[in-house]
Amino acid sequence: MVYYEGNRTGGSPGTLPWPYYWWEAGAMFGAMIDYWYYTGDTTYNDVTTQAMLYQTGPDKDYMPPNQTTTEGNDDQGFWGIAAMSAAEANFPNPPSNQPQWLALAQGVFNSQAVRWDNTTCRGGLKWQIFPFNNGYNYKNSISQGCFFNLAARLGKYTGNTTYTQWAETTWDWMSAVGLMDKDYYVYDGSDDTINCTQINHIQWTYNAGVMLLGAAYMYNMTESDMWKGRVEGLLNSTHVFFQNGIMNEVACEANGKCNTDQKSFKAYLARWMAATIKMAPFTHDFIMDKLKTSAAAAAQQCSGGENGRTCGLKWTNGSHWDGTYGVGQQMAALEVIQSNLIDFARGPVTNTTGGTSPGDYSAGSSGSSVVSKPPKVVTRSDRVGAGILTTILCLGVIGGTWWLIV
Repeated sequence: MVYYEGNRTGGSPGTLPWPYYWWEAGAMFGAMIDYWYYTGDTTYNDVTTQAMLYQTGPDKDYMPPNQTTTEGNDDQGFWGIAAMSAAEANFPNPPSNQPQWLALAQGVFNSQAVRWDNTTCRGGLKWQIFPFNNGYNYKNSISQGCFFNLAARLGKYTGNTTYTQWAETTWDWMSAVGLMDKDYYVYDGSDDTINCTQINHIQWTYNAGVMLLGAAYMYNMTESDMWKGRVEGLLNSTHVFFQNGIMNEVACEANGKCNTDQKSFKAYLARWMAATIKMAPFTHDFIMDKLKTSAAAAAQQCSGGENGRTCGLKWTNGSHWDGTYGVGQQMAALEVIQSNLIDFARGPVTNTTGGTSPGDYSAGSSGSSVVSKPPKVVTRSDRVGAGILTTILCLGVIGGTWWLIV
């Protein structure tokens, strides 16, 4: 929080100074909600609430007008997920005349559901919301993953199956288009100008994490073997992010090329791995082994700077500080260390198990509509089935024609 200036005189609540983008502030306040959830320490509650409310925008869906030049679906998604975490944790509710945590999460979901784009790639969300922003023609996994994660959690909290149907649609689309393969490796994204026919195969920790927790929620609601297998598959796929049991950002950490955003990604894998335990208890031992080893390594790496406790990025370096510092490094260390308290934390609440956050099913749509059920995605099995049916029909036509000739 020493990097945060939004609550100072002349500051803008809910934003971080350059070089941090708006989305990372939302992720950071998600970490502070986690901090309260794990420790009960209320020191940062007021500043967190102030920031979370200041950035809601006129439609209460985390679309503030001053962020249109940079805001993507993934950026908005991180703020929505932070609000969802606040509702699930029973983080103190805002004043009654202010937007409420659950309603804010619903507002984000509603505003994104209507952006589902069937004009290319047979579906999916674009990375960027506005056509004038770079990346508008890219459909990336983190945008889909945030939407999937939020949908599954809203389904659990509210019991409304429209949310879970959207979660299933998002999963099916990612699998069908190849953003997630049969081994549950989650890739970065694809270009919709070529109809997502080529995949960018870079793997990031947060893509695996966001899908893992969403799948765990789906398993918790269904208790199905299918979703259990998906949770297990995603967990197994995270092996690429661990070196001798220590989490690392494999795409950029070793070569020292992680940018400002990427230096925070490990925070979210740690956060969502820990939360998975509450939704899918069979994952406990596997996950805790990784979190304990990584937390010990991260604590050693927090040995730099003039104060001797600044955290670096390369946890595999042990106590030899890598010379880097920033919000991302601090947040990643905080999340992986506090995640080791998951066994002592209560599970997420719902509206039938003690949740107190008021919701609004029409949030984010200016009160004009409620999101409809999702479109059907043509999956690999659908295409195989269609091919078999076509073959049968063709054989039938040929057989009928032969009879006429004879």
